[in-house]
Amino acid sequence: MLLLAVVNLNMVKITRKIPATMVTQHPDHAGKPYWHNEKFIQSQFEAHEAYLSFSELGATEYKWDWEGKLVDESVLERLFGEHFNYFKKNPLGQEKFLTFRLPNPKVETEFRVGRAFINLASAASIAKHFNLPTPPIFEVILPMTETAEEILEIQKAYQQVHFLKHSLYKLDKILTNLRVIPLFEQTEVIIKSSDILKKYLLMYKKRFKKTPPYLRPYLARSDPALNSGIVPTVLAIKIALSRFRLLEKKLKIPLFPIIGAAALPFRGGISPRTVRQFANEYKGVRTTTIQSAFRYDFDKREVIKAIKELEEILPTQQAVLISKTEEKELLRIIEIFEKHYKDTIEQLSVLINQISLHIPKRRERVQHTGLFGYSRGVGKIKLPRAIPLTGSLYSIGIPPELLGTGRGLNSLNKKQLKLLEKYYINIKSDLLKAGGFLNKRVLEELSKNTKYGKDIAEDVKAIEDYLGVSLLPISKEEKLHQALSERIYKGIKNKKQIGKLIEKAAVFRRSLG
Repeated sequence: MLLLAVVNLNMVKITRKIPATMVTQHPDHAGKPYWHNEKFIQSQFEAHEAYLSFSELGATEYKWDWEGKLVDESVLERLFGEHFNYFKKNPLGQEKFLTFRLPNPKVETEFRVGRAFINLASAASIAKHFNLPTPPIFEVILPMTETAEEILEIQKAYQQVHFLKHSLYKLDKILTNLRVIPLFEQTEVIIKSSDILKKYLLMYKKRFKKTPPYLRPYLARSDPALNSGIVPTVLAIKIALSRFRLLEKKLKIPLFPIIGAAALPFRGGISPRTVRQFANEYKGVRTTTIQSAFRYDFDKREVIKAIKELEEILPTQQAVLISKTEEKELLRIIEIFEKHYKDTIEQLSVLINQISLHIPKRRERVQHTGLFGYSRGVGKIKLPRAIPLTGSLYSIGIPPELLGTGRGLNSLNKKQLKLLEKYYINIKSDLLKAGGFLNKRVLEELSKNTKYGKDIAEDVKAIEDYLGVSLLPISKEEKLHQALSERIYKGIKNKKQIGKLIEKAAVFRRSLG
């Protein structure tokens, strides 16, 4: 959908298309991509994947990921060289969008950021060579954003690279002011993200003597859940979306929020079968990620229909405004749930790390530093990234959605519970869906020997009391998953290879993690 103006708020008019769907390379698919002959996707096939995401699935944007993974730096040449007629009719930068996620300089200190910058600058020359609209790429995502200074520093660094001069090369001076999409990945940072944006806009105006035409703040959904649990993450995002709506009204600059959601409830709960439920939960989100499980673990026809639906629904919705009084109470609720979750996940870390070694790989990654413990004061606990963590816990029948949630619910008074349900609309359906993959026999074994097992059992009992039903596998897939999760748990105890079992279980839940 082409958004030309936001007239009700008398904002700056914009003439670019704002995508509703951003395809990503997150390696969370359990099955084989419909276009490929194996489950593992090498970087050399990702340009073709991008083309198919546009031309067959109908997505509008594709995230080209330089963070923590190997990347094909010839992407523009491949797309234009192999699919020239398509991109002549559907120009990059106008109808379809390729958006780089940069490495964060504070985590990946080698020259990957500089290589990405050169790639961005040369993209304009490549498009010009093919006589296509230019620049084809003009936005980048900055992961792990925590300050306004970091955002501006990327723009300043890019300008320095772009204006380099040498007789051996000449960069077209077309893309001189790179637009940055800040990605906020921690609950506490998500909550204060509107303040970061406000400060950034002041710094931007001082530096460039103007204001940007719009901003696309990006709210992570998986990593904050990994660090804080599902309830704190959902509530933090609701607070951020409310504050974004107030900020754009105050500053007269359109904000088009992005959310990094995935298929399982713990990581966002968006699949081809939950589009309307998801859109209702996250009103105010203008773009959602479409990760690998969404695209490859469901029927292709369902995927195409769902993407079309998202492109139609998301532009029409506004964020729900939260009063200061309610926001203050939601922050208290976040603290309650976060404490219970963190206590448990820290104790589980050894078991999670053991299982995660067996999670099958789906993309070519380089060594990546996990987020857990990053500027958080939680000691030296290290956990895998969100996909292997989620996959590890699901594989033994202990869905991470349940961790700390039951004890959190038990800690609320009636007024707080009503407020929680008001702003986490799908809490009951999310817990029911996760609960179908619970293995109580495994949980009973953990409860005999560990404190965290007893705590999770307490969570389960409290959730069952809250829902008024027992958490049990009901569908054929859930029952088959339960049988596999017991074998996986026994296998990890006996130090056996369990990769194939983990993969089979992932197929039944339609997501690796």
